[in-house]
Amino acid sequence: MNDSQLTSLLKEMTLHEKVGQLVQLATPFFKGASDQGQITGPMQEMGLSHEDIENTGSVLGASGAKETIAIQRKHLEDNRLGIPLLFMSDIVHGFRTIFPVPLAIGCSWDLDLAEKSAALAAKEAAVSGVHVTFAPMVDLSREPRWGRVMESTGEDTYLNSEFARSFVRGFQGDLQQDAYKVASCVKHFAAYGAPEGGRDYNTVDMSEWMLRESYLPAYKAALDEGCEMVMTAFNILNGVPSTGNKWLMRELLRDEWNFDGALISDWGAVKELIPHGVAQDEKEAALQTLRAGVDIEMMMSCYFKHASQLVEEGLLEESTIDEAVLRILRLKNKLGLFENPYREADEADEKNFILTPEHRQAARELAGKSVVLLKNEQALPLSNKKKVALIGPFAHNTDILGPWSWGGSAEDTITLDAGMKQYLNADYLLVSEGSGIETGTEQQLQEAMQIASKGEVIVAALGEHSDMSGEAGSRADIRIPEIQLELLKQLKSLGKPVIAVLFNGRPLDVREIIEHADAVLEAWYPGTEGGNAVADILFGDVNPSGKLSMSFPYSVGQVPVYYNQFNTGRPKDAPDAQIRFVSQYLDIPNEALFPFGYGLSYSTYHYSEMSLSTEQITPTEKLTVHVDIKNTGSMAGEEIVQLYIRDLVGEVVRPLKELKDFTKVTLQPGETTTVEFTIDESQLRYYHTDLDYKSDSGEFEVFVGPNSRDVQSRKFKLGNV
Repeated sequence: MNDSQLTSLLKEMTLHEKVGQLVQLATPFFKGASDQGQITGPMQEMGLSHEDIENTGSVLGASGAKETIAIQRKHLEDNRLGIPLLFMSDIVHGFRTIFPVPLAIGCSWDLDLAEKSAALAAKEAAVSGVHVTFAPMVDLSREPRWGRVMESTGEDTYLNSEFARSFVRGFQGDLQQDAYKVASCVKHFAAYGAPEGGRDYNTVDMSEWMLRESYLPAYKAALDEGCEMVMTAFNILNGVPSTGNKWLMRELLRDEWNFDGALISDWGAVKELIPHGVAQDEKEAALQTLRAGVDIEMMMSCYFKHASQLVEEGLLEESTIDEAVLRILRLKNKLGLFENPYREADEADEKNFILTPEHRQAARELAGKSVVLLKNEQALPLSNKKKVALIGPFAHNTDILGPWSWGGSAEDTITLDAGMKQYLNADYLLVSEGSGIETGTEQQLQEAMQIASKGEVIVAALGEHSDMSGEAGSRADIRIPEIQLELLKQLKSLGKPVIAVLFNGRPLDVREIIEHADAVLEAWYPGTEGGNAVADILFGDVNPSGKLSMSFPYSVGQVPVYYNQFNTGRPKDAPDAQIRFVSQYLDIPNEALFPFGYGLSYSTYHYSEMSLSTEQITPTEKLTVHVDIKNTGSMAGEEIVQLYIRDLVGEVVRPLKELKDFTKVTLQPGETTTVEFTIDESQLRYYHTDLDYKSDSGEFEVFVGPNSRDVQSRKFKLGNV
């Protein structure tokens, strides 16, 4: 269809049919659903009729070509104008082939592999009948207590923005030319990653300056890449729930950023304006969110019950409804659903395209690049000539897919012991659970100790159950459970080398783990091929190269802790700092235990003294940073070289350093390569007090190093601004 035909279709629709397009319901509400069952009760509770269902515009959570085709076919038979349904799902880090959780992917710093993972997930989803994925989640977060950090790529604005672009390219690409793509929906708009106390759904309160400086850029990057949809956040932002925030949605998103795609609420968020205390009832909630520009209400019936009434009473212009409907129709048209309402859903293709060796290999490679080596006192890599005791609740555990992996299955998941069996014969791999994740028995411990005593080296597989992170997975204590810490201490008492492998969805307080282990691997939730990927690292087939995209705190009392902090007027490390009256804790360090960008390798890398092509630039000139990197180890490896900049004097305070660029180099033992970074005026801009985004003349400091802490620096000037 062309746009005039869509407009004509809109004119044919009754007001009730228009409102139906603005509602999304879960799969069981629809005829043809495999789990439809007794839906009468929920329909009555929500005040829905069969006619409402027939006019609904989109479906949440349908899975599989057989089901999506059946639902679409039944719907087209019942819908008066034959308007097809949109099928939407949370394809966050894989469909059936599960890739590492996004926080882990962030630690790979590999934009190409991130894009590939999204493209493969989109292909599996597309042949299964999915049209839209609720991804990427680009909420910047400095809050490890918040369970949803596992969906983010970390604490840095620049890195998050680059990953946002990669994910959109991978998921969506060119929808009209590639049927194996799905529309992407960036979420959660806005600043959902900064809830007070790290408690999910909680209050967010920040200045517009901070919002624009740190939290908005990744959403904008996704939209600049062509992302088709936006999802609202659950939180309030400066006193107004995001879902009803007219300034956020109308003035910023629509008018300033010129976003003309569809805007959808999160699950039940429209009705939540009532407990938030800004709407008296569902009718008022519907009015506020429609005026704010929310096109689709997810899994509630405020729109169905009240939108038509609001128009009839003159409280809402019908043109507001029309604008929203037209945006939804245009997305359906981009997907080609009017000509082919089933798109690429195909049961035969599902068998051929899902969990293929190619997809598994990509998942294994990305998981390997996402693992971060936090400590290694010559305990790794392991030798296949020594007996290894694999101990811990994650030794033989399929719960390594992580939250938002509903399409994955335990039977397809490679456990750690299965991965290690590819390197060790049965006589050399000894396995025992030792404890559960949160509880354990004395018998479990004693059995594990007997097994461990027979090994020459011990691998302790520890971590969090997936329900301990993700949505509603906020935790005040971000250590691994005490039962596992005790197990680790007991294993260390045997006097053998101990390697701790951590499976978790957030930065943890790992001080006790570091103390009682000779090596520590942060494996995150590595996905379907996790066991293979971790084994590849343990035995040295893959040299670890991951770098933290989120700081690990020394203590939860530091949180939020992040690398690009401000200096304060009394910095602790100032040359004239007093002993007490500076910005510090009296009982713990200010700094993170492991900073942003940190990660070890089995190789070592020497950075030469960096040089600058010039020490002063103008807005039309550039400078080049040069540094030689040499692999001084005995293994080939990949190093992520990072460039940071500090504006020494700004109109407003500036961070101590900000990531501005990075590159990966692969080096053989003894090999040296020259890394070049280019700096221009655009990288020196920031938001001023009047919210103008510009740079200032003055002095800057550029840093290069393997992480945000261990850097060398040089100064340069920007003139004639």
